[in-house]
Amino acid sequence: MSAKPKENRIPSRADRDWTTIPFGEFATLQRGKDLTKSQFRDGPFPVGGSNGIIGYHDTAIANGPGITVGRSGSAGKVTYFEQDFWPHNTALYVKDFHGNDPLFTRYFFSHLDLSRFKTGASVPTLDRNTFKMLPVAVPPLPEQKNIAYILSTVQQALEAQERIIQTTTELKKALMHKFFTEGMRNEPQKQTDVGPIPVSWKLCKVGDVARIQSGGTPARDTPENWSEGTIPWVKTGEIDYCIIQDTEEKITPDGLSNSAARLFPAGTLLMAMYGQGITRGRVALLAIEAATNQACASITPTDEAEVSSRFLYYWFEYNYENLRKLGHGANQRNMNAALIRSFPLALPIAAQQTVIVDTLAALDTKLRLLLRKLSELETLFRALLHELMTAKTRANELNI
Repeated sequence: MSAKPKENRIPSRADRDWTTIPFGEFATLQRGKDLTKSQFRDGPFPVGGSNGIIGYHDTAIANGPGITVGRSGSAGKVTYFEQDFWPHNTALYVKDFHGNDPLFTRYFFSHLDLSRFKTGASVPTLDRNTFKMLPVAVPPLPEQKNIAYILSTVQQALEAQERIIQTTTELKKALMHKFFTEGMRNEPQKQTDVGPIPVSWKLCKVGDVARIQSGGTPARDTPENWSEGTIPWVKTGEIDYCIIQDTEEKITPDGLSNSAARLFPAGTLLMAMYGQGITRGRVALLAIEAATNQACASITPTDEAEVSSRFLYYWFEYNYENLRKLGHGANQRNMNAALIRSFPLALPIAAQQTVIVDTLAALDTKLRLLLRKLSELETLFRALLHELMTAKTRANELNI
């Protein structure tokens, strides 16, 4: 059953200059043309598929600026092209803008959320005839251009922020590789089971310098264990290269005493031993006193003067892929305390640990600030998209 079209309703103050027309009179969509991978020839023209650009070709069949909308697969996904392009048959493309601004149309399609008209369970498909008669309210061309300018300005800021985040993330990865293979003084290296490390560093096992424990889960069917709980209780999904300052769930003192759960102090390093997807092998640091479930390992240095929790945090982050290879299990490779104890650790003197940790922590702080700004820009974009496309805020009221 297809989705029932919903009108893009506009407040009364826009009625005098916005026009309500069927979608098909605002933009005419056409199915793209098939182009198999074997038919691709190197060229400058992007090929627009259901999920965006899927390659490049030496021939274009649609003029830019243009738009594709995912038809099969990522149904409803909107992609904008400045230059001429080849719309693939897994996408629809705008054959005729009917005099409307192409950039405005891009954002207008996103606001309409055409994915709600997709049908089919295994391979969602978008039928343009389903929403051809959908009533849409459209501003005059000058306001279209102003709206497009405002939204594209915010989007450019978003894209710039994403590039900064990517560059900072790549810098951190490069520094971790340098620190953990060359150290701080570009000293000679020695070959070990974990690859090259500085000659002055000591190679040992994690269990030689740290104690590994796990937690537990209070019985879920006992209300006294959970009702009005105040003790933070960490699950593996919350362990994600972060500082844990709160938890989704909390247990009671009874829950703590009636289970294998135990309290760990602030500063404790946690590792996810189980978890679907990318969770297993991730680490986090506690900023609070908290308990954990049995799938979380706590790793506590036996002597902080020899190795710090923060150094172990970055060592494990650097060795994430190697950690994941440790797991056991047919369907899901789980880790355990014994495997973590046996994991190799390259250890510099405390002074070098401090420099390494402080440098990487400064980059983490910068990344958190960048991600927070990115989130704020995304919120701003979504709010502006809604406000401008429904005339709750008029483009001439904004000063960008």
